[in-house]
Amino acid sequence: MKKSIAITFIVLLLTSCTATPVAPSSGLTFFHLNDTYRVGAVEDGKAGGFSRVVTLARDAKAEGREVRFLHGGDFLYPSLESALWNGLQMVDAFNFLNEVAPLYAVAGNHEFDRGGASGLAAAVNASEFVWVGDNYSFTTGDAAADGALQKAFIFSHGERRIGVFSLLLHPNDGGAERDFVPTDPAYMDVARRTIGQLEGAGVDLIIGITHLHLRTDMELATLKAEHPKFRFIVGGHEHEPQYYSGSASNAAVMKGASNARLIWRIDVDFDDAGMPTINEQRIPIDESIELDPEYEVLAAKWRERLLDRFPFLEARVGVAAVPMSALEEIIRTTETSWGNFIVDQMRTAFGDPATDFAFINSGTLRIDDVIEDDIAFEDIARTFGFTSFLRHTTLTGAEFKRVMEAGYRGGPESQGYFPQISGFRVCVDPSRAEFARIVSLQVPVDGGWQEIEADREYTLVVPDYLFGGGDGYEIPKDRFASRPASELKYLVLDAILRAQGLGEQVGVAVTKENRRFHRLLEPKERCFID
Repeated sequence: MKKSIAITFIVLLLTSCTATPVAPSSGLTFFHLNDTYRVGAVEDGKAGGFSRVVTLARDAKAEGREVRFLHGGDFLYPSLESALWNGLQMVDAFNFLNEVAPLYAVAGNHEFDRGGASGLAAAVNASEFVWVGDNYSFTTGDAAADGALQKAFIFSHGERRIGVFSLLLHPNDGGAERDFVPTDPAYMDVARRTIGQLEGAGVDLIIGITHLHLRTDMELATLKAEHPKFRFIVGGHEHEPQYYSGSASNAAVMKGASNARLIWRIDVDFDDAGMPTINEQRIPIDESIELDPEYEVLAAKWRERLLDRFPFLEARVGVAAVPMSALEEIIRTTETSWGNFIVDQMRTAFGDPATDFAFINSGTLRIDDVIEDDIAFEDIARTFGFTSFLRHTTLTGAEFKRVMEAGYRGGPESQGYFPQISGFRVCVDPSRAEFARIVSLQVPVDGGWQEIEADREYTLVVPDYLFGGGDGYEIPKDRFASRPASELKYLVLDAILRAQGLGEQVGVAVTKENRRFHRLLEPKERCFID
């Protein structure tokens, strides 16, 4: 994990910097990012991070561009820091960005994970950036916070007026169900009505900022056929880059990678007739982009506060036998060594004998990094952004196979519902119809593998979230089930410490021979045979 940065060193850097002359504005540039949970960078500081995004914004301003930040939601939660400060560390970071260039953010479903109405009100009241939203409201009881949400938002760029509509995922579609955030699920109706209001106000360009499923954004994009000033949507919720180019009848759709590992630069210029041209560019955020010295002071401040609360955070608790990826683009798409190690601990959570099966949704594992060499306590703390108490239950082989189909639904790669599994292996054909994609689900027998028996009873451990139907997993409720118990992060910590005490390393590389998941890519391909 990224180590703390000495503030005094950064201050020296600041004093050595000189201002860069800014040319007159020659156009409008948006930088879009979404689903960001860290004040600092990821991948041991080598990827992502607001600091590098600030550098890009300052460079664009030096080119003479007028700059705006757009954010597609999910930033207050979940993270290690959010458990302490209810997202105020992210508000501080966003406020810094807003000083560099105005920032407009739609709420994401994770904005309401903790803290209740008072926590949301505190975050909104501390915000200097603009919260936007057209299909939801804040009803926290705090008049200032509730009135801060901007609907049918318009801002000016010289003589041009830019209209913004913004939409949040409804609970029926996987959003957060909170009585202090009433949300309208009629996305198309709200967008059509709001776009009409913006047109009536005489705007020159209309854009959408959303926190919705990609399929919904694609549907919304068709409104361009009726409203030609509507040119693009920037969104969140998916954690990997998405792009669909615009056409005469469809607005462009863009989403970035989580934790600002990849963002979008969107340049807008107007011709003499007032018609906009849009040029979009994907920008990987890596070490080729310099850190911003001023922002690094803010990042160091929050790092020091975190270490004050948890001085043992950087302490080594074990050693990884192999690099274990927990990058979201990997762990939400296929099995990984870190995912396998974690889910293996679940099967013994309720003592001996171990349960037959265990699985966890990859969206629970939030570190977005690689675990290698020394394993720090911080690696474990950042992996679990949510409380993960476990449940023990039973079900038949046929029921279990049906349950697991929910993990292999369609849509873009890298989905939080993708399961990390233990005690069985599964072969999937993505070309099949939804809920018929499992070609083979096999269980170990006498050193080999055989198909699961439809009528046999099996034991299972899953997080309480999944037992309750989270991420679309419909686990039968007519069987015995334990009460929620055994916090998973402590089981993982205990396993690593036990290995450390024995002088052993943890983790096993995923190979063709020991894999638990096989995605068929060719029509004649056979399960677990290459």
